[in-house]
Amino acid sequence: MDYVQLGNTGLRVSRLCLGCMSYGSPQWRDWVLDENAALPFFEHALKGGINFFDTADVYSQGKSEEILGRTLNKLGVERERVVIATKVCMPMGTGPNQKGLSKKHIRHAIDASLKRLDVDYVDLYQIHRFDPDCPIEETLEALTGVVTSGKVLHIGASSMYAWQFAKYLHVADRDGYSRFVSMQNHYNLIYREEEREMIPLCRSEGVGVVPWSPLARGFLAGDRTPDRSGATTRAKSDQQAHRMYYRDSDFAVVERLKDVAAQRGLSNAQVALAWILHQPGITSPIVGATKLDHLDEALQAQQLELDHQELAALAEAYRPHPVLGHAYQDPASSSTVQSSKA
Repeated sequence: MDYVQLGNTGLRVSRLCLGCMSYGSPQWRDWVLDENAALPFFEHALKGGINFFDTADVYSQGKSEEILGRTLNKLGVERERVVIATKVCMPMGTGPNQKGLSKKHIRHAIDASLKRLDVDYVDLYQIHRFDPDCPIEETLEALTGVVTSGKVLHIGASSMYAWQFAKYLHVADRDGYSRFVSMQNHYNLIYREEEREMIPLCRSEGVGVVPWSPLARGFLAGDRTPDRSGATTRAKSDQQAHRMYYRDSDFAVVERLKDVAAQRGLSNAQVALAWILHQPGITSPIVGATKLDHLDEALQAQQLELDHQELAALAEAYRPHPVLGHAYQDPASSSTVQSSKA
């Protein structure tokens, strides 16, 4: 496993990050694994050299954080060995202050996350989306406070427009607040709109890029069909994937991916992950796994070299998309959180 610096920090993370949305409660989403089923994935990830684990308070409404914390303790992992990332913003209750990026919610959310994770600090605390109802200054002041308190080492952000992220960076520099060191954005072979502005902005500003859904919620595996069916539970029930992908051009990219993978005797997933690891500015894609061979493929992809012809062939079939993944919503559902200013 290779290790790289996260943005301009001294924090070193594995070139792959294990995403923990898949571990929690099957009652939250039917494709999610419970704690007993999740344990082998953490063992396998650690054995493969992964030291970077990403979760969020909203994943299984806190169960994912609990499982991550308990599992690392159960496995006897020293805290210094792992980099734990979690997020704040999505609704954690029905009250008007149980969501968003206000001082009040961030104060409660960080303490609740630390308790569920059973740690006294998190390495990376990320805002899950842009909150249109909260002043940028208030959010940055609150985040700076949790850094100053020692509860958080670094702060990061997730999907938003580049102009919104640029405003956060500008206000932080202007007013002396803690600065975002990472951007967790939506980026993969069939969704490359982030190449226009966000990724160049991050490269210019020394911000690490930690893409989510590098396999397009499994779409790039090549087992999806135009009628939105598939071989797996998630393929059939993942409504967000059904809304985001399934364009004719998406299937064309998958066909090109199959060709390149077949020529190398590799799986679609290995080649798709290798492609994203070859892209400029990418720090550590977040991989999800509900089968151990998925994790094996990801670990193997980290060492895979693609040549210029293969990279060009993979990119050729892409067609522009509308912006996808910025909505202020539960990341695994179709429930969008409405702004009170709407």
